Amino acid sequence: MSTTTVGLIGLGAMGSGMAQSLRRAGHTVHVFDVRREVAAAFAKDGGVAHDSLASLGAACDVIVSVVVNAAQTESVLFGDGTTPGCAASMKPGSVFVMCSTVDPNWSVALEARLQAMGLQYVDAPISGGAAKAAAGQMTMMTAAKPAAYAVAEPLLNAMAAKVYKLGDCAGAGSKVKIINQLLAGVHIAAAAEAMALGLREGVDAAALYEVITHSAGNSWMFENRMAHVLAADYTPLSAVDIFVKDLGLVLDMARASKFPLPLSSTAHQMFMQASTAGFAKEDDSAVIKIFPGIELPKGKA
Repeated sequence: MSTTTVGLIGLGAMGSGMAQSLRRAGHTVHVFDVRREVAAAFAKDGGVAHDSLASLGAACDVIVSVVVNAAQTESVLFGDGTTPGCAASMKPGSVFVMCSTVDPNWSVALEARLQAMGLQYVDAPISGGAAKAAAGQMTMMTAAKPAAYAVAEPLLNAMAAKVYKLGDCAGAGSKVKIINQLLAGVHIAAAAEAMALGLREGVDAAALYEVITHSAGNSWMFENRMAHVLAADYTPLSAVDIFVKDLGLVLDMARASKFPLPLSSTAHQMFMQASTAGFAKEDDSAVIKIFPGIELPKGKA
């Protein structure tokens, strides 16, 4: 394939930035989103919006999927029983790049399933947040066969500052992403617990934030997520239910090898509590709302 045509499915917080990065690198980007108006708006500034996954599949040599989970990825590829997915129309040798956080064993099975259809696969979970995705500065944790890398690598490099090659078999990228999510979830939970204790003890929230972010106890998640708490802005850049899912995957992976994860288990329960308390779709920093007897910052009037 001398000229690689790229498609991207899922123009959410991460996917829209990734599509912009591909376009900025000079690629004509084909896009699909269930919100047709979002795909059309992207294409106005350059690109091609598709009304169906089947037409996107037929048009592209590489398809990048940026959806929430394994179930949505299955639907994107193989359809939902009424609407066909993209796999059936993809040309032999085309590459499917899977960017969701999933069970590594599921990723391994998906590679085999696509290979049987004559398609190539890149296990490529992502990290970095919406701002880094838009700047082409995110991290990709990838695993793929050399032939798949040969086609997809220039596109991966256009979307990410760091593209880690972790093996030539699917699953390795997903395992590293799940370990990253272990740390991310535990750090958010710990940050919320620390801020909640400070509020309970009558410490000024802004002063606590200033001190911690310049001290050894700081973490990237404390600095990023507790800023949301100070602003009383729980707009979901990453929702509580994302960590219900991701820490669940962490525990599933560890359970399979009978490996204890006490901190991950506690953090998962905290996000579960926040979800069932009504904060499922709020920003994951809303896990702080499970703590009783505190008055949260109200943000600027």
